[in-house]
Order: sequence, then structure tokens, then C-alpha cells
Amino acid sequence: MAKKKLIDLYLYRIKNNNVEFLLFKRSSGKIYEGQWRMIGGKVKPDETRWQAALRELKEETGLKPLHFWTVPSINQFYEQSSDTIHSIPVFAAEIDASPGISLDDEHSEYRWINPDNASDFIQWPEQIRLIKLTSQLINTNRILEDWRVPLP
Repeated sequence: MAKKKLIDLYLYRIKNNNVEFLLFKRSSGKIYEGQWRMIGGKVKPDETRWQAALRELKEETGLKPLHFWTVPSINQFYEQSSDTIHSIPVFAAEIDASPGISLDDEHSEYRWINPDNASDFIQWPEQIRLIKLTSQLINTNRILEDWRVPLP
């Protein structure tokens, strides 16, 4: 069986000079039911990982990013059910949420959070770390041009 390729996408906005991250609560009957999470998804056979992240953004929120970049780190965890170690590339997208967010059936609600409060919502330590790293890179204006993904 081929190993599934996954992506993580952290959505953020700058509001009153503060970075806020958008989290989604997983719907009942879905994987990770009831957990607050970022956007995640599987890469289709004909996609690159960054293309999958943009597709998932559109499917799960109806939004387009203002800025889109690769976070220079990965989300890594062990899945015991498949005996697989996943190494997942991480992307970040600045969004303008003023037009509104259209949730798909995978999520029951959404919430903007301060990165300092990530552990109040997120249960996975790597995801907490990645929110804080992403926030630090944004706040210190240290997003390298090499990490930016040109938008189609």
C-alpha cells in the first residue's frame, strides 16, 4: 500500500497588529471528531503538496490567500493504526476573512485564536509548536522569499 501524502495549512490574519490563527472544530462522525485543528488533507496523485494545500483551503473555507508560504518545518507524528511515521509539510496562508468563511461538512465551527492560547484548543504538541513558530516568523518579519509560493 502506498503511503498517503498529507499537508497541514495554518491560516492567519493580522488584526490590530496582532497575528490570529483560524482553527476549525471537526464535525461528529469525521476523523478527529470534536478536535480543534488547522486545515489538513491528502494530496491527490496529480498534485504537488502546495497545490493540495491551496485546494483544501478553497474546499474547506471558500477563501483565497493573500500570501502563501512554506513554513520551514514539518509536522511529524506516529500513527499506530497503520504503523506509519508521518512527515507532513506545513504551509501558512494569510487570509482576509471579511467576505466570510464557508465551512464544509468536515467542520462544525471555527474560531480565531491568539497563538499564545493555542494549547487551550489544540491537543497535538507539534501543532502547538508550529502555530508558535509560524507566529514568530510573521511577527519578526522573517519569512524568506525562498519560502513564498507564487499564487496561480
